[in-house]
This record gives sequence, C-alpha cells and structure tokens, in this order.
Amino acid sequence: MSRKRHAFVGTGGRALSFIDPLVTAYGERHELVALCDLSPARMAYYNKVLVRDLGHPAVPTYTADRFDAMLRERTPDEVFVATQDSTHHEYIVRALNAGCDVITEKPMTTDAAKCREIMAAVEASGRRLRVAFNYRWGPFRSRVKELLQRGAVGSIHSVNLEYLLDTHHGADYFRRWHAQIENSGSLLVHKSTHHFDLVNWWLDAIPRQVFAYGDLAFYGRENAIARGDEKFTRYPRYTGVPEARDDPFCLDLSESEPFRELYLAGEADSGYVRDRNVFREGITIPDQMSVNVRYRTGELLTYSLVCYSPREGMRVAFNGDRGRIEYQEFVGSHMNRAVRPGDWSSEEAPCGEAEGEWIRVYPHFGESYEVPMPADVAQGPHGGADAILNAHFYGPEAAPDALGRTAGHEQGAASIAIGIAAVESIRTNRPVDISDLVPLAPDARHLSELA
Repeated sequence: MSRKRHAFVGTGGRALSFIDPLVTAYGERHELVALCDLSPARMAYYNKVLVRDLGHPAVPTYTADRFDAMLRERTPDEVFVATQDSTHHEYIVRALNAGCDVITEKPMTTDAAKCREIMAAVEASGRRLRVAFNYRWGPFRSRVKELLQRGAVGSIHSVNLEYLLDTHHGADYFRRWHAQIENSGSLLVHKSTHHFDLVNWWLDAIPRQVFAYGDLAFYGRENAIARGDEKFTRYPRYTGVPEARDDPFCLDLSESEPFRELYLAGEADSGYVRDRNVFREGITIPDQMSVNVRYRTGELLTYSLVCYSPREGMRVAFNGDRGRIEYQEFVGSHMNRAVRPGDWSSEEAPCGEAEGEWIRVYPHFGESYEVPMPADVAQGPHGGADAILNAHFYGPEAAPDALGRTAGHEQGAASIAIGIAAVESIRTNRPVDISDLVPLAPDARHLSELA
C-alpha cells in the first residue's frame, strides 16, 4: 500500500502536535516528505526532534520562498498549513492550485477578502480543504452535541458563552505576533474561532448578523502605567534582561531547549521575537470583547472573552424551550507542546484551582441531573481532543461521523466570519451582516448544509 504524502508549512509550536502522530502512530499509512518555513533554524530543530525523539529520518527542508518548488519536487498529496494566521491563505491557495488537498490550522484566514480568495480556489481546483478545529473533538463537547441533537431541553433559543484566558495563556498572545491585528485578525479571529465554531456546530446554525464591543483594558504600556505598574514597561522584551526576572509576566527563552532552538536561534533568519513585553506600546488588538450574534435560524449568542483573568476556562449555557443545559470546563491553562519548558508530554499547565469539566441538565419542572462521562474518556492535550482529531486525519477511512465534526472550508468560513464581522462592528459601532463579508450559501439554514 502506498503511503499518503504530507508536507508541513510552518514549524512553530503547533505543527509538532500533528507531525508526531503522523510519523509514529500512523507512519504505516502516511509519510512526511518535507518541511517549509521562514526559518532554517526552526526547521533544523524539527529535523533534530524527528531523528532524536521520534525515530524518523530527517526530511528535506524548504524556505518559504521555495514553497512552490517544494510542491513540485516533493509532490505531497496533502499540505498542512500552520504558519502565521495572516499568511494561511497564501499557502492554502497555492497548494490547492498545485493539485494538493490541504489541512489548515485554525483560523482558516484573517479577513474577508482572503476568505473569499480561499473559497474561490477550492471551487476552481476541486480539491479538499479541512480546518483543524480540535475543540469539536473533545469528549465533553461531543457529549453536549449529543444532548442537543436528541432534544434534551427542546429547541434552543439562546446561548451564553464566557471564555477566560488567564495571565499565563492569555498574556502569551500579547508577547507574540498575535498582538498586531494585521497578523492575527485579533483574538476574535485567532482564539474565538474555536468558540464560534463550537456554537455554530452545537446549534447546527449559520451566523447572520453580529454586533460587538472591544477594548484594550489591561495589556499595553498606558494601562500598566495607569494602575501603577510602570516598572514593568521599561524593557522591550524579557530574555536576558536582569530587571525582568521578578516580573510575573516574564518569559525567558533561554530556559528550555525548544524555546532556545525554535525561537532564539530563529530570530536572525525569521525576524520573529517571541518574548516581547506585554506592556509595550504598539499592541493593536483588544484584550476584552463582547459579541452578540443572530443566526439564520433565529438563535442568539451572547459571547465574551477576557484575556487577563486569574483563572482559565469556559462556561456555556443553552436556553431551550424545555429547560437549560450548563457546561463548564476549568481544567488548566494551555501552552503549545513544542514550547513548554521541560515537558513534552502535555499542553496542560497549572492555573490555580482546576474544577474540571461537567455538564448538567435542568429540565423545566423536573430535577436537574449531571451527565455522566465514560470512565475511559480520552486524556491529553486539549482535553483529549488532539488525539481524536489526529485519528480522524490519519486513521483509516471510517463511516460518516454522526456528530458531523469534520469542518471543511465553508464551515471554517462560518467561524471566522463572526470574528471578522465583530472586528468591523467594533470599528464602526454598527451591526454587520455576514453576507456582506463572506458568501455562505445564501439559501442554506444549517451549518451541516455547508462543506
């Protein structure tokens, strides 16, 4: 049996979560044939990890300006895109046009024009594009979907979702390229795409209109000075700065091999500084956001994201005409596996009290009850979701998933469209119609009708 050929573009912290299982657990069916990145230093480290830690031979590497040469010379069947968000569309479109299927890390892209370009390329090429929405594959989130599908509380009319990013995970976005809206589209696109996709999928609904507010309230130089933390603004980055040692937001890239070899060693050839001061000037994204969404099928979503919380997790409530479902997850903070100092086994990091995950159903005129989970529920990064998603990407072809967890390009667009519309609403202080930004099958009413 010939193996399916895969190439990866982008060798930062996230790609290893997909490369590791490809070359180990699924190596009999799949082959890693090339890496592509801006930074030769980063790719050299990935090859070091492949050989030393994963027992796999080094693979050919291509700098970003030779991406098309990689496609010609290495003839991948599928390209996995894990670059900076604002460049996803470039590699997706070029890979599709070269006859490759594509998997892209979320978000699919960062603005409406790039989204339309991707959708046109999928249609013209006839190739398949999938979005790596690992949140859908978490066991607890799948159980919520099952409850909604069987009408446990009747028809759902509204959803409230509150997400808290703590000062470990949340702050990390403000050290990196994500802090510039031109790179990430803001966290309403980069991070909230997870949450908007979950609600779209849970409700099997397509968003219609968005209104939002957003502020930079905590990070940035002015905010630090206003609350008396001027001393934390005096250095542009953290690594190698003695006065930053007692700064609770300090990230020292010299403290681990992955940090040193992926980022310190990669600065010269990529220009990417991974540990910028979160209280510097020039941050252009909000750190607290409030969004309202109306769906084509009538449901309402009330959403909030706070990026400077002392704890991390999510609360979701579904209000139906036969009751209410509440779901919460407070299981710890997250950092990418490839950049967790001293620990390659998990993405979970402590964040104070971890209350775990639970689902509770409150029927009208009846006793509430907690929904049990199987004793062998999957463990690991992102609540066990990564392992299940990788099995879907790399395992044998299976029967159609009853929960509809596979996300194609149109469902990827439905997620980012909410974030893109929210950014536009914040800018204009007006509601924004999704149809004015992205063409999402105008006659469709349910997400499952979209690819």
